[in-house]
Amino acid sequence: MSAPLVAVDLGRRRYGEILQLMRTLCRDRVVGKLARDLLLLVEHEPVVTLGRSTQAASLPFPRGLLEQRGIEVFEVERGGDVTLHAPGQLVGYPILDLTGWRQDLHWYLRQLEEALIRALSQLGIPAERNPGKTGVWTRAEGAEKAAKIASIGIHVKQWVTMHGFALNVLTDLSLFELIVPCGIPDVVMTSVAAERRRNGGAEGSGDRGAAELWGSAREAVIAGFGEVFEREVERAPTAALGATQPA
Repeated sequence: MSAPLVAVDLGRRRYGEILQLMRTLCRDRVVGKLARDLLLLVEHEPVVTLGRSTQAASLPFPRGLLEQRGIEVFEVERGGDVTLHAPGQLVGYPILDLTGWRQDLHWYLRQLEEALIRALSQLGIPAERNPGKTGVWTRAEGAEKAAKIASIGIHVKQWVTMHGFALNVLTDLSLFELIVPCGIPDVVMTSVAAERRRNGGAEGSGDRGAAELWGSAREAVIAGFGEVFEREVERAPTAALGATQPA
């Protein structure tokens, strides 16, 4: 029987320290120092990340202006264009050895999409793929176009994965106006909270409501990930990462 995945909730962290942690864990998994596959879950302070395919037009504001507003900017090794992370967004970084599944990047991307689609279904939000565009989308009843609710960008080193996905749960969607998300002109971004409000719900309002919605989204993502990758998921504290954990 395959070993369980280990889910570690890192709480809210700055992007730079988690980027360093990801790189360390990926390297350790490649050389066999890390024996288990991980799913790191985290919420970031505002940050813009530039993937390998980022176009100049995708970042309409100067980096200096973003940094003046307290938004860090990082160039990273993941695929894809520009994206944004911010409080209220559930970010997942799987550290998986794909030799235990399939050595196929397209398969892996579709698996991540399916895990998020199943998670959103548990939250009462119908979600779908957008042919030719990586990520997860949802379409409001009567809407002409779907809105993007989750972004995906990965990097793989010797078939060990890093980077991953970002699901908008309670995210301030106005922040996406600072970039061209994933380099897609006129894309509409949405969130779990926005879709629930659209359907007449009040989930996510107030501190207690926000905490409950965040917890529900986290559990739905963990469950969806376990289903799609056909592994039991064990939860572990940050301390389980040992000396590699962020301070």
